[in-house]
Amino acid sequence: MAENQIAVVSSKTLLTMLGARDQHLRRIREALGVRITVHDGRIHVEGEEEAVARATEVLEQLQSQANRLGELAPDDVARLLTDVRNGQPHAETPPLSVYSARQIRPRTPGQAQYVHAVRQHDIVFCDGPAGTGKTYLAVAAAVAALRAERVRKIVLARPAVEAGESLGFLPGDLQAKINPYLRPLMDALHEMMDHDTIKRNTEQDVIEVIPLAYMRGRTLNDAFMILDEAQNTTVAQMKMFLTRMGNNSKIVVSGDTTQIDLPEHQRSGLVDAIRRLRHIAGIAVVELTEADIVRHPLVQEIVLAYEEKPARRRVH
Repeated sequence: MAENQIAVVSSKTLLTMLGARDQHLRRIREALGVRITVHDGRIHVEGEEEAVARATEVLEQLQSQANRLGELAPDDVARLLTDVRNGQPHAETPPLSVYSARQIRPRTPGQAQYVHAVRQHDIVFCDGPAGTGKTYLAVAAAVAALRAERVRKIVLARPAVEAGESLGFLPGDLQAKINPYLRPLMDALHEMMDHDTIKRNTEQDVIEVIPLAYMRGRTLNDAFMILDEAQNTTVAQMKMFLTRMGNNSKIVVSGDTTQIDLPEHQRSGLVDAIRRLRHIAGIAVVELTEADIVRHPLVQEIVLAYEEKPARRRVH
């Protein structure tokens, strides 16, 4: 048997680490098979030597996050437990400083790789399932670059491709028809800027949220360009978007190649670009997995269920 203890100076941090009704501690106990008690601002851990070492690492990481962010979600604890059990080192990644008071950090090793790639490369392709933060982190990186005056403009684009629906039957004019396709990008922006800042930057053309087709014929200098839902671009559309890049510009292209809504005879521009461009210097390809999902824990289970091959039907 082994034991260890972690000193927690702040009572607020300690309460955050424990979670509502000690839910975080209970989760660690159950996952690692250790005994955890709290006394006089110290967390005591007892159990098998390896389990105590793992629990100590998880608790220290939780303390670090609680000190930085002032909050912990149940999925933060779950991800740290998964990382420690899989032997994945926890890499401290500098936060993305946006206009809101909070700082945005990657919450999984895959997300950390993604943010690092965006910082180090001029073009980044990111492929991953729903809920892995592809769009959110790309928008955060763009807002951070704008705030630091590394770019003068943000362009957020999406292809207006229907997922089994028809634009023509939607009510309203063209803008009303395309707004739902651009909504996820606006939702991300609203978490990083207040309404007045977004309105002012939009009116001054510092931020553009547009359908991909509106990019044709332009060259964008000093811009951070994001193409979201890129699995639904054609090869020609992808080439058109990438060649809009001007001096001192950066491009992030994200999508989920398991959710392609193009007609069967058309190749996905994202799949084609990753295959064609991944070995060019200055271009990075990041592939996120279900382990990087940061939405409700059930999203991870749903993604896994849809990836399973259906059982072969019996023939009687």
